[in-house]
Amino acid sequence: MKLSQSFKAGQFQKQKQVQKLKMTQQLQQSIQMLAYSNDELQQFISTKALENPFLELNWEEHKFDTTSYVNTDSDQIQKYIEQLPSNYESLYSYLEEQIYINYRKTKIRDLVLELLQYIDTNGYLNIELNALVTSEISETMWLDALTLLQQLEPAGVGARNLQECLLLQIERDNTAPNLAYIIVEDDLEDFISHNWNKIAKKYQIELIDVQEISDYLLTLTPHPGNNFTSEVNQSIIPELTLRKENNELHLTLNKYGQPQVTFETNYYNDIVSSGDGEAIDFAKDKRNEVVWIQNSLRQRQETIFEVGNAIVNYQKEFFLNDNHLLKPLTLSDLSKKLKVHESTISRAINGKFIETWFGVFELKSLFAKKAANSEDVSVKELKDEIRKIINDENKAKPYSDQKLVDILKEKGYKLSRRTVAKYRDELNIPSSSKRKRII
Repeated sequence: MKLSQSFKAGQFQKQKQVQKLKMTQQLQQSIQMLAYSNDELQQFISTKALENPFLELNWEEHKFDTTSYVNTDSDQIQKYIEQLPSNYESLYSYLEEQIYINYRKTKIRDLVLELLQYIDTNGYLNIELNALVTSEISETMWLDALTLLQQLEPAGVGARNLQECLLLQIERDNTAPNLAYIIVEDDLEDFISHNWNKIAKKYQIELIDVQEISDYLLTLTPHPGNNFTSEVNQSIIPELTLRKENNELHLTLNKYGQPQVTFETNYYNDIVSSGDGEAIDFAKDKRNEVVWIQNSLRQRQETIFEVGNAIVNYQKEFFLNDNHLLKPLTLSDLSKKLKVHESTISRAINGKFIETWFGVFELKSLFAKKAANSEDVSVKELKDEIRKIINDENKAKPYSDQKLVDILKEKGYKLSRRTVAKYRDELNIPSSSKRKRII
């Protein structure tokens, strides 16, 4: 009798542990569903539909392309681009910005800017330099310009072929295997053809050393421009749509791209009426899973809308004013306002987009750090001002940090010299002594 009671107690405890574990897993998955992008959510729900015969999935296909919603006015386009996070900046504008910051105004800089016209979306130079030679500009001058272009980020940009692209990346990497550069330079064909014994013999190294170089080369990118083009050019599905009517903002959830999960009742009833206990338990378990998915999807949409609505209300001036300046806003600010954890806000904004009449924005791009000693000005706004001032300065007499403080004060920004120096460093702009050029 005691043995039987002990067994039953143990069985009950085991069932309780299994049930608790299952609830924990479902809770974790519910949290993860909030963090999913629409593509990740579609993959997750589609996998569940394959595992659950009672789950019916309908997915309304309708894609929004970011370029379709950008105002055609050039000034508005520029303002839109400036508000996007860095990975949405075009490769061209990213390189152009580096050229103006790093190189003084000379004929060679003009040639570097001209070479930008021939950089394709992969980051390669798609023209032969001899085709650009004129009586005024020699091939040597074009080579000097290309050398400057190839020193910019991302490493590998401006390459004329795969070999040069890899070499440009290797020469900047202090962690590269010792023989990686020379093997790619002299023996790339044998390396690609896996004539590794030949290479090992030539350089008197072991095959494991060749393997190490192979593993390293796989970490390099053959298309350095892809980080800029893949995100911008892909079709995305905004979760939210913002419209303006009579200078009032109206936010709605998009139905497109959202999974419609329903329960297959007829099939379920057939199994329950069969009297097969094991089949009935299976059916009930899968029914509970469908209900959980439906509830989790509803909670996901409600949370995204609530967070999006709070952002829109706070950044109302960004959407309504022509200058589209962001107010300082942090995850902490929003979590306090909505009385939810910062991690919930983070999951709700990451990879989620809002469609407006002048562009499509990722929700997290609508946040901005507070500037030092200011509740009303964002760090981004101040950094943009510092960048503009330095870009326009006389390179023979660059502004000191104190002079930048004075100029910013005239523009209505009150900052200490230490703060200006900090923001300048974060922009990767050298001090005035290192910016000085003889023109």
